[in-house]
Amino acid sequence: MTSILDDIYDVYGTLEELEPFTEAIERWDISCIDQLPEYMQICYRALFDVFEAIENELAKKERSYRVSYAKDAMKRLVRAYFDEAKCNPKIITAFLVIGRLMDDMKSHKFEQERGHAASAVECYMKQHGVSEQVVHDEFNRQVANAWKDINEECIRPTVVPMPLLMRVLNLARVIDVIYKEGDGYTHVGKEMKDNVASVLINLVPI
Repeated sequence: MTSILDDIYDVYGTLEELEPFTEAIERWDISCIDQLPEYMQICYRALFDVFEAIENELAKKERSYRVSYAKDAMKRLVRAYFDEAKCNPKIITAFLVIGRLMDDMKSHKFEQERGHAASAVECYMKQHGVSEQVVHDEFNRQVANAWKDINEECIRPTVVPMPLLMRVLNLARVIDVIYKEGDGYTHVGKEMKDNVASVLINLVPI
């Protein structure tokens, strides 16, 4: 059950969905179920069913009082999950995915020659027993999905101010420019120098 809850807080739920979901679990009232999205209703009802089954088993041994402690622990757990979700919004996770994977795809060979620690590329190859090309295909897929998440966060209504979202979006754009055609951070070529000059040095004609 905790694994399913973890996925809801980490992957599927938005902050707008997670807040009433967390409050519903803290209230521990099945009537709250109608306030939740359908997929959360399934989880919420399953949570009640699991605890009811545990309580029934413990009642046979006259120990059903122990369930209240388990419920309190579950309430504290989901509150911790929610606090973590608030501090780690989807757009930040997406930016980190773009930065980490694009960097590693373009720089890992040079870094391995210099004796650096294994990058995400080497780790994925070893863990899954696949070729470098397969890793690149998978990482490019994840980067594309991360861009979709960034676009979604910037388009839909959100509690985060748009100027703040734009900072994250622009940082992701910088990463894309630096690593799209190679490791432009380590090996700075003419194109990258021209990009920097056009932003910081050359005057923009008005």
